[in-house]
Amino acid sequence: MKVYQSNEIKNISILGSSGSGKTTLAEAMLYEGGIIKRRGTVEGKNTVSDYFPVEKEYGYSVFSTVFSVEWLGRKLNFIDCPGSDDFVGGAVSALNVTDTALMVLNAQYGVEVGTINQLRYAEKFKKPVIFIVNQLDLEKADYEATVAGLKELYGGKVVPIQYPVSCGPSFNAVVDVLKMKMYQWKPEGGVPEVLEIPAAELATAKELNQALIEAAAENDETLMEKFFEQGSLTEDEMREGIRKGLIARDMFPVFCVCAERDMCVRRTMEFLGNVVPFVDEMPKPVTVTGEEVAPDADGPTSLFFFKTTVEPHIGEVSYFKVMSGKVKEGEDLQNADRGSKERIAQIFSVAGQTRNKVDEMVAGDIGATVKLKDVRTGNTLNGKGCDYRFDFVKYPDPKFRRAIRAKNEADAEKLSEILTRMKEEDPTWVVEQSKELKQLIVSGQGEFHLRILKWRIENNDKLPIEFEECKIPYRETITKAARADYRHKKQSGGAGQFGEVHLIVEPYYEGMPAPDTYKFNNQEYRMNVRDTQVIELEWGGKVVFVNCIVGGAIDARFLPAILKGIMARMEQGPLTGSYARDVRICVYDGKMHPVDSNEISFMLAGRNAFSEAFKNAGPKILEPIYDVEVSVPADKLGDVMSDLQGRRALIMGMNSEKGYEKLQAKVPLKEMSTYSTSLSSITGGRASFTMKFANYELVPTDVQDKLLKAYEATQTDE
Repeated sequence: MKVYQSNEIKNISILGSSGSGKTTLAEAMLYEGGIIKRRGTVEGKNTVSDYFPVEKEYGYSVFSTVFSVEWLGRKLNFIDCPGSDDFVGGAVSALNVTDTALMVLNAQYGVEVGTINQLRYAEKFKKPVIFIVNQLDLEKADYEATVAGLKELYGGKVVPIQYPVSCGPSFNAVVDVLKMKMYQWKPEGGVPEVLEIPAAELATAKELNQALIEAAAENDETLMEKFFEQGSLTEDEMREGIRKGLIARDMFPVFCVCAERDMCVRRTMEFLGNVVPFVDEMPKPVTVTGEEVAPDADGPTSLFFFKTTVEPHIGEVSYFKVMSGKVKEGEDLQNADRGSKERIAQIFSVAGQTRNKVDEMVAGDIGATVKLKDVRTGNTLNGKGCDYRFDFVKYPDPKFRRAIRAKNEADAEKLSEILTRMKEEDPTWVVEQSKELKQLIVSGQGEFHLRILKWRIENNDKLPIEFEECKIPYRETITKAARADYRHKKQSGGAGQFGEVHLIVEPYYEGMPAPDTYKFNNQEYRMNVRDTQVIELEWGGKVVFVNCIVGGAIDARFLPAILKGIMARMEQGPLTGSYARDVRICVYDGKMHPVDSNEISFMLAGRNAFSEAFKNAGPKILEPIYDVEVSVPADKLGDVMSDLQGRRALIMGMNSEKGYEKLQAKVPLKEMSTYSTSLSSITGGRASFTMKFANYELVPTDVQDKLLKAYEATQTDE
């Protein structure tokens, strides 16, 4: 493969919902580009894109796949992304390193929730989008309804470049209103017959051609003037206008294909080669310091690593985009994130698991290398004198979590190593060893995401594992003031132990007044505040420690020990053993012994006095509440709302957005454990949701009673 320059390279993501036919389209493009001699099928488990064992097992794209095609003297780099929302990390990575998105739609279903989710990312990253209406030969294919759905999203910016003469099993021809020709295929597809537009289609074709000319002219003042003067534009002028409209996201062209029968794929690729913007025509990426970096072959060498896979017999394959300069085989580069040096021993242009060696790659190109020592996804490698660092890939928050453990406890360390490696391949995994819950927790994008993780660990790494429900990180607090005192006294020959602490606890809230007077059992306790410590707890909330000691009842040197004892008890609340929070403690009296008092005595006295007061202060359990946003088709809104209300959800609001209803709710984390699966079941996989921690709130009394009984049972068992 020759070395392509920045003005000869185009980088394109292939997006779309599950079942839209992205993998089949990629296969047809590879075939048309001469990369493969025979097209594989998803059913035959022999496609270029889905080559990992887990993808063959499920018939489902799990990883994004990079492939390149040489076309019309240009290099088209494609990244075929998984359609399922569970594997959205692949689409997010791809959109960050490509310049244009091909959004593939299944003509039977039109705009689906997965389409909208991925379009949201394309919009966020300001990427041009071309719509590909696929599977027009299927029984329920409806081109008109699909385009109507797109126009609901983007209005007049959606501009058909092709339309089918007929949909369904009889589909074999499209009218191209840019070329003003009809393309017709034999049943086996491939190279079309190019015909004049039949009389029956001429009026429709002319109307759409005029709309396309007007849309192209709107994006360039010179073209607009020419259009007003002549009433038309040449094909080359229309292409120029379309390119500018794409870059500005003021135009969303629509193409028709039947990828499975290789119909109109070649014509679509011609458009990509001729019209889609080159890498040097797009906005420049920005470093972490805010510096714009042009894809300049003569600039300093800088590579950004956006993807890692682990492949049998090879190990790690690292995928990069050349952000600036050139990279050559055998070059030594510096890791800007980790400080280590790396040698790029080999450079490959890839098509799935097929790697073709190249000597050099230039700014804007996408390639792969192997056997790097210390490069992680998201790292930047630079040549001498270059200090660029890129950090533009931001992944969505996880929404499904499970505790994970090896069936054999001796394999715990091995499991941890496997999870670290797998996080490199898919950065949307979040792995956490929770000290609080005493569980290893894996969080991902959905139940299927975790099921794939389990399959891979058990089949690829031969390590049996189990998923368990995550424990909930409850918190404990108090609802009223209470007083307690405790004397710790121990005599066992020689020096003894003595410490006595009197304290008052009460609920803490921001801005509360300084402690003054309290009344318990008709007795008043007046506080004289000497010192106040506000401690931010690492698990959230605060503890406020107030020194109200007068007359030297307790020496100031013992106060840190009292606080230490209280903090130890805060880590294990008396109700469920959960962390306590939002408590103010006033230590106002006590006693000490001139010989036997020491730090440990006051630590124990403080801990036990606090524990007793806490139990008498109306202790309550707090639970984590999450803000949940659900995108759901209107016909399923009622079912989704009923399900949420059954999960103790508080519906906060609702609005319509681009053909879908958006529900906002506050839901306890405890009730979200199986939500991903339930939502998919209720809506037939047509809805999606996001969740984010909001705050802690008191649990209802009936729920608290159940939690107390469950905790007591565990203590009895122990």
